[in-house]
Amino acid sequence: MSSTTATSSVPSATGRLAGKRCVVTAAAQGIGLATVEAFLREGAALVVAVDINQEKLNQLASQSSRVTCRVLDVSDGTGIRALAKEFPDINVLFNCAGIVTNKTFLETTEEEWDQAFDVNVKSMFHTIQAFLPQMLSSEDGGSIINMGSVASTLRGIPMRSLYGSTKAAVIGLTKGVARDYIRQRIRCNVVCPSPVATPSYDVRKQNDQDSDMELCKHIVDNLTGRLASADEVANLCVYLASDESSYHTGNVFTIDGGFNL
Repeated sequence: MSSTTATSSVPSATGRLAGKRCVVTAAAQGIGLATVEAFLREGAALVVAVDINQEKLNQLASQSSRVTCRVLDVSDGTGIRALAKEFPDINVLFNCAGIVTNKTFLETTEEEWDQAFDVNVKSMFHTIQAFLPQMLSSEDGGSIINMGSVASTLRGIPMRSLYGSTKAAVIGLTKGVARDYIRQRIRCNVVCPSPVATPSYDVRKQNDQDSDMELCKHIVDNLTGRLASADEVANLCVYLASDESSYHTGNVFTIDGGFNL
């Protein structure tokens, strides 16, 4: 695990997240990056940005002294536990990391199945187990936000049987954690977007066989006329991280431009 710490900007004492200390995975681009920036704008005292991309983290670290960057694979349970020991007073955890597999069920290999569950689900097992104890010991409790998808228990998507299985598991995990700790000031919610205009989407759209292309065309042609932006998803994460969402736990928040109508 390597680190990068920013050296500029003055901490903000105002905003909806004033005083909050946050961890964001997959923080170097896309929804993760947009959420880091939104947390900072809303006054978070600290954002620990976790990603495997050192170069992009270096760019992020230059933005604010309230960002601390760590190069870390979220499937590395030992590294995650070490991170939690390094930052023992986290009260917001956003599990954003995930991978997408574009195959039918019969085309999916066991190795791909295991990798997808390691990154999309088991990583959340590691992070929640590592950071939850300190949230429980804090008078302020904590907010856990997990990244789901409309491809889950919400809807079957072509070529997304593996991805949808992992995201269905994330919904179950979210509800289970929320129920276990509902009386101990812990909130756990899941955000389920339809396709979002992010760098990972830009890569997938180069493949005309990717099933997202059909879904995106439907959204653009028949629904809202555009895809969601990463900032729009980040704004929802700000709400869930803030005390404004104090009565939300175990909830599934779709942000899909009417895709599930």
